[in-house]
Amino acid sequence: MSNLQKIISPVDGSVYAERPSASEAEIAATFSASRAAQKDWAAMPLETRIAYCLKALDAMLAMRQEIAEELTWQMGRPIRYTPFELNGVEQRTRHMAKIAAESLAPLDSGLENGDSGAHRYITREPVGTVFVVAPWNYPYLTTVNSVMPALMAGNTVVLKHSDQTLLVAERFQKAFDAAGLPKGVFQHIVLTHDQTGKIISSGLVDCVCFTGSVAGGEAMERAAVGKFLPINLELGGKDPAYVRADAKLQFAIENVADGAFFNSGQCCCGVERIYVQESVFDDFVGGLVEFAKGYVLGDPTRQETTLGPLARPRQAAFVRDQIIAAVRAGATAHIDPSHFPGDKPGTPYLAPQILTGVDHQMSVMREESFGPVVGIMKVKDDEEAIQLMNDSPYGLTASIWTEDLDAATAIGARIETGTVYTNRCDYLDPALTWTGVKQTGRGAALSPLGFAALTRPKSWYMRKAPV
Repeated sequence: MSNLQKIISPVDGSVYAERPSASEAEIAATFSASRAAQKDWAAMPLETRIAYCLKALDAMLAMRQEIAEELTWQMGRPIRYTPFELNGVEQRTRHMAKIAAESLAPLDSGLENGDSGAHRYITREPVGTVFVVAPWNYPYLTTVNSVMPALMAGNTVVLKHSDQTLLVAERFQKAFDAAGLPKGVFQHIVLTHDQTGKIISSGLVDCVCFTGSVAGGEAMERAAVGKFLPINLELGGKDPAYVRADAKLQFAIENVADGAFFNSGQCCCGVERIYVQESVFDDFVGGLVEFAKGYVLGDPTRQETTLGPLARPRQAAFVRDQIIAAVRAGATAHIDPSHFPGDKPGTPYLAPQILTGVDHQMSVMREESFGPVVGIMKVKDDEEAIQLMNDSPYGLTASIWTEDLDAATAIGARIETGTVYTNRCDYLDPALTWTGVKQTGRGAALSPLGFAALTRPKSWYMRKAPV
């Protein structure tokens, strides 16, 4: 069997690039170099480590156009949007650089009461080698969440990227090489799933950061059994939006549509189910349907395209099956696929779809779709909306659309989720921590808590011997 990993472009089904999986000798050399480099890297002043990361950021930004074209061909996002993923990379890197000193500073607990006068404090120590296993849907943004703060904190990093977006790892490597990063501090490696599991179970790494499916997260935990590794997991989601009767309706329609359909619905925190108060239900549904009809489905390399293919044909087939099953069970599909000539069964090109008459017995309202479909349910009041929003095995984000911020605060306090938005969705603010509950995972990225997840605490009790 060939050890080549191939990027099958969703644009036209061609092999866009291929790379060999690492040999056992290459794996051993990579992690040996990472381990050897870590102590010297951690010993460098924090401002020096940050400077290297900012130089790498500048090098990456200089590759924006090449990166945009590669990204469109690798995962299908329209070329009109792909250049802007690096905007988020820049925002997150610069924010983490700004807060690094304060986030990593010793926590001073003051002098002990009594006569000893002992000084007590807690420092943050790098964990060692951080193994980042990154996904394809936002391949730069999901990677930067772990890579940059891990390096700033004094860890070395080995990056394994999805086989759909292998060239992203190479771009990170080029950027760090251009910045002159010392050998072994950042490396990327091409691995199979089996090789990834063996690396985790072998004790070669000190921390794992994984973004992907629930099944993938379960595989990470099985591999780490008995190794006592910190594993930061961002897994599946089925993020809800709740539109109250007092919402600015057109604003909510346009923003919820973007949250549901941008990137062809392939967003970790995309809107996948909507609950609308009954008095505005018909107006909301009608407005959302009209807005969705304005998307242009087609070749993502063309500037006029606003909705590209899903990354893989099997993902599109899964979403199509969800829609068919929901309609058979009594749901109403509001968009005729013939309105989108680019929708071709058997391909990753799939029209947006809006369903009503849905319920929580249907897969489309329970299982992660990760595609351009959303179900909408009518609710009487906040209480019913909260109950339905919480009726999910996932919890990454939830959005509330209302002019009453006090009501939003009260509702948000009862929602089982990692992030609560009011009048916004499908967004990640690096000043806030990125985390989830239930099957969405555990751990934290970005914010000061992101640095805490990539370091370990060390306590100090310092006193002079009595005279």
